[in-house]
Amino acid sequence: MFLGIDLGTSGLKAVLLDRAHQVRASATAPLTVQQPQPLWREQQPADWWQACEEALAGVLRDAAAQGIAARQIEAIGLSGQMHGATLLDAGDQVLRPAILWNDGRSHGECAELERRVPASRQITGNQMMPGFTAPKLLWVARHEPQVFERIAKVLLPKDYLRLRLTGQHASDLSDAAGTLWLDMAGRDWSDELLAATGLARQQMPTLHEGPEITGHLRAEVAQKFGLRRIPVVAGAGDNAAGAIGMGIVQPGQAMLSLGTSGVFFVATDGFLANPAQGVHSFCHALPRTWHLMSVMLSAASCLDHTQRLTGQADVPSLLAAAQRRGISDATPYYLPYLSGERTPHNNPAAKAVFFGLDSATEGADLGNATLEGVGQGLLDGIEAVEASGVRANQIVLVGGGSRSDYWAQMLSNIVNRPLIRREGGDFGPALGAARLARLGVDGGSVAESCPVPTSLGEFLPAPEQHARHAQRRKVFHRLYRQLEPLYSST
Repeated sequence: MFLGIDLGTSGLKAVLLDRAHQVRASATAPLTVQQPQPLWREQQPADWWQACEEALAGVLRDAAAQGIAARQIEAIGLSGQMHGATLLDAGDQVLRPAILWNDGRSHGECAELERRVPASRQITGNQMMPGFTAPKLLWVARHEPQVFERIAKVLLPKDYLRLRLTGQHASDLSDAAGTLWLDMAGRDWSDELLAATGLARQQMPTLHEGPEITGHLRAEVAQKFGLRRIPVVAGAGDNAAGAIGMGIVQPGQAMLSLGTSGVFFVATDGFLANPAQGVHSFCHALPRTWHLMSVMLSAASCLDHTQRLTGQADVPSLLAAAQRRGISDATPYYLPYLSGERTPHNNPAAKAVFFGLDSATEGADLGNATLEGVGQGLLDGIEAVEASGVRANQIVLVGGGSRSDYWAQMLSNIVNRPLIRREGGDFGPALGAARLARLGVDGGSVAESCPVPTSLGEFLPAPEQHARHAQRRKVFHRLYRQLEPLYSST
């Protein structure tokens, strides 16, 4: 048995995977995000650890009910939200709330870092964006110097859990790639970029490939949960772990993820980049592999927002109403920028917009507009990624939003590609983390530890519907271009 722990933004999930690749138990614990000022997004690391303890207790209770003993568990893998700045002093005490991936306060620091290191895009393969870790630290240095002076270690969110589990300061290359302190081709910290942020290598965690063992459970943690002092492997950032869970390990295999954020992920066997369009070029969670990724900051979360605006009881009710109503030429347009945007605009000030309402517009129309607008944003990301020179030969649809057949079909129509839904998609990155734990312990082949899950169905594009979305796409893009000058003044 292998445990996978995924520290998400809205909750932490733990799953227990057996050697037949079956998830035998799972548990979740909720998390909340604090927004103390506009553009700010923060969480308390102590809340992450509390959620981890709750989910671990829950998954072990679930396992015990099936006659599975905690001592049968062989290893733990970690996954989590990327880019978060977790700042610790010399005694490993948290210095301030963690600044999250969707925080937009450090836009000015991005330009400053690129000025300080003109070759930053060549080194990292990425454009500096407020979501990444490096500009957050420059912001702290400028605005909270008394905090910055006390920093002994900077950890990513999941790696704070590793510290609590094992006592080790360590990270994996896929997650570390999202800091913008990594030499992406060399798969190591860049001393030049660290120095530009006022930091040094000794303030960083050690780096490991995803399946490498980084430490063993501390005695008190093992005793509390009835576990042996089992190894904890490096793991992966959430998207790389999600890809591992879906067997996306070969070049050209791709994943479209509909979670809080929306991600298009494609594996590559070499270092490629398209920073000008906000494409993320990161290390994958396996040795000698990389991946390209587009990120839109608000995807399925847009549905939650529209559900509240329209007064529907819940998101399934909104989806049902949207499906009954159907999409048409009269459906309003929607720009899905509730938290700004990354790919391709890199604009933290971008706003969400409904356009084209009239006296006949119903709540269900706003639901359809939201579904389509998120799809158009995802297609922006797909096109930006493929402009780097890679072509997806298969796209797997995952994430909470993928459970809707109606939305899955609409997305296929918008992107004009077949989309495949596979088993295990609901377990997300936690499944990939558990697979990496197995790979770290067994040392076997990637194909054996990370097989492609069974297909649950394929959605094929309908030519007439694609033509409609393609025509409406022209207005979608024109709306953003015309509104963009207003965002900076609001």
